[in-house]
Amino acid sequence: MEPAEGPGALGFHGDEEIIEVVELGPPGPDDLADEMEDVDFDEEGVEEPDAEAWETEDDEGVEDGMEGQDDSEVTFSLHSASVFCVSLDPKTNTLAVTGGEDDKAFVWRVSDGELLFECSGHKDSVTCAGFSHDSVFVATGDMSGLIKVWRVESKEEVWSFEVGDLEWMEWHPQAHVLLAGTADGNSWMWKIPSGDCKTFQGPACPATCGRILPDGKRAVVGYEDGTMRIWDLKQGTSLHVLKGQDGHQDPLTCVASNQDGSLIMTGSVDCHTKLVNSATGKVVCVFKMENMAPKAPASEGEEAESNSVESLGFCNVMPLAAVGYLDGTLAIYDLSTQSLRHKCQHESGIVQLLWEESSAVVYTCSLDGAVRLWDARSGKMISEYRGHSAEILDFAVNKDASIVVTTSGDHQAKVFCVQRPDR
Repeated sequence: MEPAEGPGALGFHGDEEIIEVVELGPPGPDDLADEMEDVDFDEEGVEEPDAEAWETEDDEGVEDGMEGQDDSEVTFSLHSASVFCVSLDPKTNTLAVTGGEDDKAFVWRVSDGELLFECSGHKDSVTCAGFSHDSVFVATGDMSGLIKVWRVESKEEVWSFEVGDLEWMEWHPQAHVLLAGTADGNSWMWKIPSGDCKTFQGPACPATCGRILPDGKRAVVGYEDGTMRIWDLKQGTSLHVLKGQDGHQDPLTCVASNQDGSLIMTGSVDCHTKLVNSATGKVVCVFKMENMAPKAPASEGEEAESNSVESLGFCNVMPLAAVGYLDGTLAIYDLSTQSLRHKCQHESGIVQLLWEESSAVVYTCSLDGAVRLWDARSGKMISEYRGHSAEILDFAVNKDASIVVTTSGDHQAKVFCVQRPDR
């Protein structure tokens, strides 16, 4: 199946804009939640209110090489080491959860940086954190595999579980179900807060990335050996496996799906991006970064420069996909022609990218400490925001694309108000 075929598909020619946005009509929340209720699971057996940690003045002590400007509105500075992850609560977009190298996670208010509560008790770097679809729960996971879930309203821990070394973690889009991947190759699924558990056994190598598809019934998981599997969450069976020539030659780094879940993209250390039909498990096309010839040999004592796919995602309103590379290239691909549309160059490696929900604007954060907005139709940069004195490690954009929350190696999280001429 070509990506531009079928009912509801969008096609365009040249730089023509798509005016009509087609409603794809996914199953309702109740349908998906009911589905998850039918899943057969095997049974397996903090308060710091009113604290404040925010600043609105320009920070002092900026490291060499980073500009001194600070475009942020709020700085959250309770972490005492690098801040690895951030998520916004989906229901109101007023709360953020951040996790860091200091073995701590905090839930705080985006508007003024006020701390709601600490997710205490972790014993290693907190690398995963996120809210349930309805913002009732927040989950935090550390590298050692300790996962904790808190009820946001009462600020109380309601569940915890310890797995092997944690690689990634994600909430189900419509149910109180948590999915996580570990270094032993397993993916775990739990009902929260009952803790009913199901495991999906992958190859004997880390499950490096994963994503629950929009239908809520399947998940795609990528592995260190270059394979990708699509799992049936209800049956616990593997629907499709991509390996060998169909898979990647190096570890997978990221996976994404389009809005209706019909297409999956996988990115890898091998610098290839594969577009996969989720219904058939067949590779539709492969995007390879051009000019990947090795650079001049590194001098003695220097490491050779490497490249890999670090982040990717689909545009919701046009048949476009974005891929971010470690060498600083943002590639915009046209899915209808399966060709490269734009290359947007960064001076430093791209850490992550995100699309706006309802426009062809893509955001990137990079190792130079800046957030940039790009118009994917023209390939031009719209704006740039700075304020961190070290690399940005993660970021989140709220639903109406008015706020960006970033986390950094400078021990801080920052809130930026995004101004756009067309607003």
